[in-house]
Amino acid sequence: MAKKEMKKMALRDTLGDKIFYTINAIFLGLVALIVLYPLYFIVIAAISDPDAVLAGDVVLYPVKLNFDGFVKIMERKDVWLGYRNTIIYTALTVILSIIVTVPAGWALSRNTLPGKKAFMIYFIIPMFFGGGLIPFYNVMSSLKLVNTIWAIVLPSILSVWNLFMTKTFFQSSIPDTLIEAATIDGAGSFRIFGEVVLPLSKAIIAVMALYYAVGQWNSYFNAMIFLQNENLYPLQLVLKEILIASESTVGGSGETILQQYRLANQLKYVSVIVSSVPVLLLYPFVQKYFAQGVMIGSLKG
Repeated sequence: MAKKEMKKMALRDTLGDKIFYTINAIFLGLVALIVLYPLYFIVIAAISDPDAVLAGDVVLYPVKLNFDGFVKIMERKDVWLGYRNTIIYTALTVILSIIVTVPAGWALSRNTLPGKKAFMIYFIIPMFFGGGLIPFYNVMSSLKLVNTIWAIVLPSILSVWNLFMTKTFFQSSIPDTLIEAATIDGAGSFRIFGEVVLPLSKAIIAVMALYYAVGQWNSYFNAMIFLQNENLYPLQLVLKEILIASESTVGGSGETILQQYRLANQLKYVSVIVSSVPVLLLYPFVQKYFAQGVMIGSLKG
């Protein structure tokens, strides 16, 4: 009797597990659909006839394939110039940010750092208080950085959130015993950091590189404020100017205005794809480090 009851309990538990897994799969499928469908819609809307998109006929698949939006975007030299500028800004930002953030995070993670509490307060204050746009512009102007690439790069090379995430990663992932062993072996501070700490920090470095790269790639506000030379415009600002120009309906016949409106509607979707593809291509290369770096750096310590 006891064996039969145990078998029934095992069967009941297995059935309950199956029900749970089924409900869980359905729920996660719905969440994935909610997340992925807008991205899918952008793709099919970008290659569909603008009239079909405006009429609401594009739902599950492209209608009357139309690549005019991509042709218009790719024919413009300023788009390629914007791509080049954004790649330069992003590369410089990532390199300088890693050079600044990783050593600073390591220093703040050490209890032996003189004045550690003062440094923590110094970094925390700007997270809650800012001088505002006008003082920011005055500072950049006094440093002769307005209308230069450094007006885009330098304000972006340190994020306090990223700094604290890096600090927490070091505290939770680099054991003190390892540092003590290296010290006993005669290694100095620079050698410990370069030969012991950095090789164990690939995860957080990859995550920081991705965070800074995505942030700079999508940034346009600083460029809009500090750049007047169109040859220095990043891609996001170029696409913004294209959309504004396309939506302008001043002058022309009714048919011309309607064509501009159709093109502007298609360019909205095309611009999202054009600006997102490089980041999407970059992500798989850092994906294996991403979860590890984020979870350890943000939840432990």
